[in-house]
Amino acid sequence: MEGVAMKLPSFKSLAPNAISIGHRSFSRVRRSSSLSVFSAASSSATVATNSESVSLGHRVRKDFRILHQEVNGSKLVYLDSAATSQKPSVVLEALQNYYEFYNSNVHRGIHYLSAKATDEFELARKKVARFINASDSKEIVFTRNATEAINLVAYSWGLLNLKPGDEVILTVAEHHSCIVPWQLVSEKTGAVLKYVMLNEDEVPDVDKLREMLSPKTKLVAVHHVSNVLASCLPIEEIVVCAHNVGAKVLVDACQSVPHMVVDVQKLNADFLVASSHKMCGPTGIGFLYGRSDLLQSMPPFLGGGEMISDVFLDHSTYAEPPSRFEAGTPAIGEAIALGAAIDYLSEIGMPKIHEYEVELGKYLYEKLSSLPDVRIYGPRPSESVHRGALCSFNVEGLHPTDLATFLDQQHGVAIRSGHHCAQPLHRYLGVNASARASLYFYNTKEDVDSFVVALADTVSFFNSFK
Repeated sequence: MEGVAMKLPSFKSLAPNAISIGHRSFSRVRRSSSLSVFSAASSSATVATNSESVSLGHRVRKDFRILHQEVNGSKLVYLDSAATSQKPSVVLEALQNYYEFYNSNVHRGIHYLSAKATDEFELARKKVARFINASDSKEIVFTRNATEAINLVAYSWGLLNLKPGDEVILTVAEHHSCIVPWQLVSEKTGAVLKYVMLNEDEVPDVDKLREMLSPKTKLVAVHHVSNVLASCLPIEEIVVCAHNVGAKVLVDACQSVPHMVVDVQKLNADFLVASSHKMCGPTGIGFLYGRSDLLQSMPPFLGGGEMISDVFLDHSTYAEPPSRFEAGTPAIGEAIALGAAIDYLSEIGMPKIHEYEVELGKYLYEKLSSLPDVRIYGPRPSESVHRGALCSFNVEGLHPTDLATFLDQQHGVAIRSGHHCAQPLHRYLGVNASARASLYFYNTKEDVDSFVVALADTVSFFNSFK
């Protein structure tokens, strides 16, 4: 797996029963072992359909039209929700209704359409605040995505507060969006970045994090749930320890807010970011939660309309948060649709979603780990360790991109391959890339069964040429 990935086959130009590797074509023949596995899994899937027809995944699938289609001649099995979630019909309708019936700019007009758009936009902000239990909707800043939200904190709070020799603590498992902004700011301020490595369970070592804390520590920026390891960090404990040395805490909650109850007052974090598109909402919008006193102390991130109080030729004064950080026309329809997504998730109930996903994620881990030569990254699930509903893995001797391509082209199974915006973590693990199957509450055990059968067949096919 180390080195350059082999050239991928081009399936579309071939007959349905042929695969091209290099300059040769081979008939697509399943081995008898794969057929027997397929038959056994099909039987179990039939039983599952009868016994689990009332599962959460089965109940909500009707709301996601995109899941009811064939891809490359096979029923779509979507296992890439850690990259982006699918959207229920009520979210699509909310976005369409805005553009069809009250499209107008917000905060800038007294006519009916503008007032309606403004009311719905600000209502969406209140929905976000309630969803994560912020004390005031003014603590919610709409951004383009979570990446922009982290950059906002880095450039507004970071440039103002970090000095030469100050320390920012991160983990080796952070998403690039929680590493690169702090690298850029540290270059400007002279601050030092320190990284927490993994423990023997392949989880960021919280004990080491505690040891690294000192009066020099000004910020701890960590994920809540890892998008690669599926591990969940004890944010409340980290916050207490960080606050004890006077440090602030920023939480990347992109993989937790969509999947579990997240209470910012209980966590007591100073900043928290999340993305709409991972929680059944549209792309193009995310949010930053920031404590009111911190937001009040921070200068603007971008300049322009909406974020000002008064503009003179030689200077300007700025609006109160959150408007101070929302320069220009915002993503109005997207914010409203995010509000609809929150309504949808809240109606189901986040505790119910989390409970279902814990069970489904454990099922995925068990089924995947039963295959030979499969290496799953992150902690093993147990009574005390609940993984996120995803598995990043590799199969010995096979490149993850080849696996993902074959799964898609021959089985209609959508997973992700690559470094998942976590190159430092993959280097630490000794690999260039991994494959990742990630679940959401609209997935079912049948989806997992289909994936595992397809993966077994994929591995068998590639191994036949060794």
